[in-house]
Amino acid sequence: MLERVRVGFVGTGGIAGHHLKQLKEIPEAEIVALCDVVSERALARAQEFGGRVFSDYRRMLDEVELDALYVCVPPFAHDDIELRAAARKIHLFVEKPVSLSLEQALEVRAAIREAGILSSVGYGLRYLPATQAARRYLAGRQVAMVVADRWGGLPGTPWWRVMEQSGGQLVEMTTHQVDLMRYLVGEVVEVHARYAYRAFADDPSITVPDVQIASFLFEDGALGVVTTTCALTQGGGRSEMDFILRDILLHYTTRDLRVTPESAPQPAEVEPGLSIDQAFIRAVQTGDASPILCDYDDGCRTLDVTLTANRSARTGKPERTYFSEND
Repeated sequence: MLERVRVGFVGTGGIAGHHLKQLKEIPEAEIVALCDVVSERALARAQEFGGRVFSDYRRMLDEVELDALYVCVPPFAHDDIELRAAARKIHLFVEKPVSLSLEQALEVRAAIREAGILSSVGYGLRYLPATQAARRYLAGRQVAMVVADRWGGLPGTPWWRVMEQSGGQLVEMTTHQVDLMRYLVGEVVEVHARYAYRAFADDPSITVPDVQIASFLFEDGALGVVTTTCALTQGGGRSEMDFILRDILLHYTTRDLRVTPESAPQPAEVEPGLSIDQAFIRAVQTGDASPILCDYDDGCRTLDVTLTANRSARTGKPERTYFSEND
């Protein structure tokens, strides 16, 4: 068992800052290298969290001994980071979405399997007590339908507003809700989506659709719907999920669950477990993958659903997911 897990980062922006703060509280984790194309940003992180600073991840991987690597780059910028790390048998934590190309993601998945390394993808909602309570409640019960809404505004990051760089809100942000649907209901085999440019039609710099709706057919026959929008720039958003069962409505938020009617069986409380970063570091330290709730293979499957939605929106017809026909 490793006494200390030597951690590097490629990408030190917003989400990396969150992980760095969490890792700072984990005694077994040691930040040894930070890489960013904006060297000033990496330097500022290093002053707070430690580690050598690089602007080229290839050089970082060549010069620093790492046990684990966090890949926290925008969706379009993965390049060959994961492949180079896997070749060095460095365990991987990859932020969602794992790519904008399923072909690229499958290549990385194969490299991870061949290297025999551990992997984790940044679907942190899986680790929340409310999610674990919902998973226990739904186990053994037949879900008829699940409906999720994620409504908000435009992130300030310029690349997010460009469809070719972010993949759109469903791929980059509402991927969390799609992943929860998979985690709590099962695999999606077919998607039918419609997108529109309505709220920002007069702004040519915004090429992501500002309203998106997708319906899902799950492997067991359940139905799902997700709606998402980035039109609410002045607030008023929401993020909720409802599960319809026979005579039961389970209402999910990241904070709690509510079951109606009150006469129906109620969910049991779940005590907080490991955070996503604690789980990854423990897995790397011990070699036991069980604390990780979403590995790279799972991340590929969620990506598949959201990219299939994008394809359906282009063709105007239902589309089968890759994993419903391949593995």
